Amino acid sequence: MSNVLFVECTRCGEHLDASRPQTVCPKDGGVLYARYDLAAVKKKFTRDSLAGRPATMWRYRELLPDADPVSLGEGFTPMLPSRAHRNVYIKDEGLNPTGSFKARGMSAAVTMARAYGLKKLAAPSAGNAASALAAYAAAAGIEAHIFMPRDVPQANLIECKSYGAQVTLVNGLISDCARMVAERAASSGWFDVSTLKEPFRVEGKKTMGLEVAEQLGWRLPDAIIYPTGGGVGLLGMWKAFEELEALGFIGQQRPKMIAVQSTGCAPVVKAWDEGKSSSEPWTNAATLAAGLRVPKAYGDYLILDILRASNGTAVAVSDAEIMNAFSR
Repeated sequence: MSNVLFVECTRCGEHLDASRPQTVCPKDGGVLYARYDLAAVKKKFTRDSLAGRPATMWRYRELLPDADPVSLGEGFTPMLPSRAHRNVYIKDEGLNPTGSFKARGMSAAVTMARAYGLKKLAAPSAGNAASALAAYAAAAGIEAHIFMPRDVPQANLIECKSYGAQVTLVNGLISDCARMVAERAASSGWFDVSTLKEPFRVEGKKTMGLEVAEQLGWRLPDAIIYPTGGGVGLLGMWKAFEELEALGFIGQQRPKMIAVQSTGCAPVVKAWDEGKSSSEPWTNAATLAAGLRVPKAYGDYLILDILRASNGTAVAVSDAEIMNAFSR
């Protein structure tokens, strides 16, 4: 972990020791980001140094924790041209292990959990993160304790159980699952790897941004449209662009970041429309897009900051519109 200097609170700027497990800022509950010695990285990490490296997210090892990776081949997914719109590309994250971009975050988080010597991990999930945690924990020989809403997609439930995870089904939403994890973690000896409750899932997700830049010849797109539940991928990509600029790989240009939510659960959109700096919990959240059914993102303040900084926006679409686009 020598390339991670410290972890930093995104609210108050407090620096915390990266050599031991951290959750959130003890002062204000702020999300923690891993910070690297980018001046040292710049001396050895260049665009040319990527040539010949494996086509996984760990090709960017200088910008990831220096620990033995728990990897199942995640990352470097293709950019596919849209059949419906010119100059629009779709990054196909469904080709990751366990079928979603959640594999990236869990690869990094479980890598660090093993490096820290942790034995039991816990997380709430609406489905995809559960599958990823179960798979990567199994690969690392670590217990996984997963809390999911009772109406979670059956494919995710079956996958978790097949990897040997301990699954608890909850009558409620992911927010109810998160509360149960928080209440039981200390007494059960679990380390909580919930969304943004530890610093390294965002590190895995940021590799989407690194890949987008590399795959487009180190020129960022005009905009990135991102389905937003917890929003970790959006935060990670923005962090990636900041680090790439510091390394001289790209300039100051940034894409407009566009957060998309369902009309049945759109707390970020509502906060954006009202000009607020954080969101209010969404009541009676309901949408067919299980991953978007997040009543309040823990990092909502960071999401909204990024939308403003990028001159982006937040929009909500109906389930009917989602299904129509999916069936094209």
